[in-house]
Amino acid sequence: MAVSNDLFVPMNKENMHADTIVRPRLSYWQGAWLRLRQNKLAIAALVIIVLMALLAIFGSVLTPYSYSEQSLLQKNQPPSAEHWFGTDDLGRDMFARIWYGAKISLFIGLMAALIDLCIGVIYGGISGYFGGKVDNVMMRIVDILYGIPYLLMVILLMVVMGSGLTTIIVALSATGWIGMARTVRAQVLQLKTSEYVLAARTMGAKVPYIIRKHLLPNTLGIIIVQVTFSVPSAIFAEAFLSFLGLGVQPPLASWGVMANDGIPVILSGHWWRLFYPAFFISITMLAFNILGDGLRDAFDPRQRR
Repeated sequence: MAVSNDLFVPMNKENMHADTIVRPRLSYWQGAWLRLRQNKLAIAALVIIVLMALLAIFGSVLTPYSYSEQSLLQKNQPPSAEHWFGTDDLGRDMFARIWYGAKISLFIGLMAALIDLCIGVIYGGISGYFGGKVDNVMMRIVDILYGIPYLLMVILLMVVMGSGLTTIIVALSATGWIGMARTVRAQVLQLKTSEYVLAARTMGAKVPYIIRKHLLPNTLGIIIVQVTFSVPSAIFAEAFLSFLGLGVQPPLASWGVMANDGIPVILSGHWWRLFYPAFFISITMLAFNILGDGLRDAFDPRQRR
């Protein structure tokens, strides 16, 4: 059968790419932010955390009272238009003390989490990547530190360094990075035998490149979740130290100190003394946990499409 030119129709150049799917190229961080924005609950938690931070910084301008201003004539006043969160047994405004305490508690939690992040990621990454004798020695050091009683270490640091914010942060960070190190080590041990890591080694990729391009992005989700757990854990640890009299000392205030002061008077009807610090500790812990779950899903490379 003869083929004639009438069987062929010239293609319109305008329709050559009609079936091509065009989408903007997103970087790793842009894709993560896009997935995080789709998680409404995580965004709400992020808003709460940002609002807490802003009130901790600027909350003192919303009230004419100082966190340390005493007035025995107004002691243990219930919440009112004058004192929004009531007053304590020395007549100090609870609203002013709550946001000053937020500044101290959030600072302790964030600094302890940041130190745990830096030490734990570096230590666990080195141990997991090199393995062998290096991993064995480094993990035995971790086991020894894990076996030291936490309270004993805190008391010794308090005796040597004295009480204060620096001592509390050092005490919380002395062994707080161990959980992060173990988590990162486990992830690196699993990932370093993956095909893409082996292919990168075969092509001559250096160790810093492999860690930056392959290992770190794949462990970022679980690292962030661990950090978000570290912040409320540090806040609760500070409250525990305050209960033992080893926490923040007067005239400073933190949520843990205020909760400890409110426990003895809760049966006297002064419910606000315990309610407000306990409420903000709880809402902060919940917000960090929800945000951590959202960030884990957003940074997980397996969620990319």
